[in-house]
Amino acid sequence: MKDILFIETGMGIDVHGQDVNVASKRAVTNAIHYNSMPGVRKMLPDQSLDNMQVHVKLAIPKDHDQLDEEMIKALIPYGTVTVEVMNGGMATTSGIYLEDQQDKNDFMYIVNAVVEVGY
Repeated sequence: MKDILFIETGMGIDVHGQDVNVASKRAVTNAIHYNSMPGVRKMLPDQSLDNMQVHVKLAIPKDHDQLDEEMIKALIPYGTVTVEVMNGGMATTSGIYLEDQQDKNDFMYIVNAVVEVGY
């Protein structure tokens, strides 16, 4: 990405089930959900959303190999999307193991997201 125009941040948690996809989807949704970029088209080459680049960075505590990157990319409605995964976030106790919630243990997964928008 040549120029970053916006950086959005978010956090997502999967309290039960220990699923990095649930926590990551929530983190990305949190990052983009409360934003509007009405002037972004004017800043892009040829004033086209097709020229927008979006780089999603996810700080995930465990199970990186289980992340569905295509699902993450599908959360972004415009542009070319790339995903970068790094160590981070947190796996900490939820304080309770609930078998009926598909818990594997008593951890909750916390994922941090950064969504960079530019061209």
